[in-house]
Formats: sequence, structure tokens, C-alpha cells
Amino acid sequence: MADLDLVRRLGAGDHGLVVVAVARPNGTVSTSVVNAGVLDDPDTGQPAVAFVSRGDAKRLDYLRKSGQAAVVFRSGWEWATVEGPARILGRDDRDAGAYATLLRDIFKAAGGTHDDWDEYDRVMATEARVAVLVEPKRIISN
Repeated sequence: MADLDLVRRLGAGDHGLVVVAVARPNGTVSTSVVNAGVLDDPDTGQPAVAFVSRGDAKRLDYLRKSGQAAVVFRSGWEWATVEGPARILGRDDRDAGAYATLLRDIFKAAGGTHDDWDEYDRVMATEARVAVLVEPKRIISN
């Protein structure tokens, strides 16, 4: 059975690059490539798959409507998909310091590093970036 240890290993094997799939209102599937990782949900303390998204990304509209996402991690021919309810956390959902820390933690969980965290925070604010957390209700793999 697939688990989050496999997901973490696959994420590390491909620089945190994943495919996010979300249902559109018409039933078709919207996909995009983002960086994601596994970290503890700041509200529940339970492990979640998380990524950061531009605030104007269309996938956020779809997530708000469907409430569900699938995130595919892969490295070589090995893959795992995490499916579950998705939550969007924006700047208004946390105080400024906690929000900046959350975005940084997600970036680090996806394998990211940065030489200037103040610059990172500025870009995240300018682009109105939001955090997306997917609760791992189902994990499948090959």
C-alpha cells in the first residue's frame, strides 16, 4: 500500500515537481504542474500535501467549487497519487508572520531553498500567493 513516505521519496526524486488535477464545473479535468511537498497541516497537525499557488490561478476557482484535488508525484517510472479534500489558505487566514512562515515551509517541503527570504516573502505578497493543503484520504501508486 502506498503511503506518505513513498510520496516524500518521489517528491525528492523530481525536485518536488508534481501534477495537480482538479475537476472543472463541466466535469472535465484541469491539470497543472507545481512544486509540492508533505508537511504537517498547521491547523490539524496531520500530514498533508501542500503547494503554493498564484492567487489568480484558475485552479483555485475549481478547488473552491469541487473541494477536491489529486496530486501526482513521480520519479522515473514510479508514481503515487494523493487524493483528498483541498483547502486554500490566504493571507487573511493567518497573521503576517505565520503566513510567511507557512509559505516558506511549503516551499522547503517541496525541496526549495532560497538565499534571500525577505525577497521570497515580497514576491509571494506581490503575486498574492496562497497555500493549498490536500488531506491525503487516498494514496495509490504503481
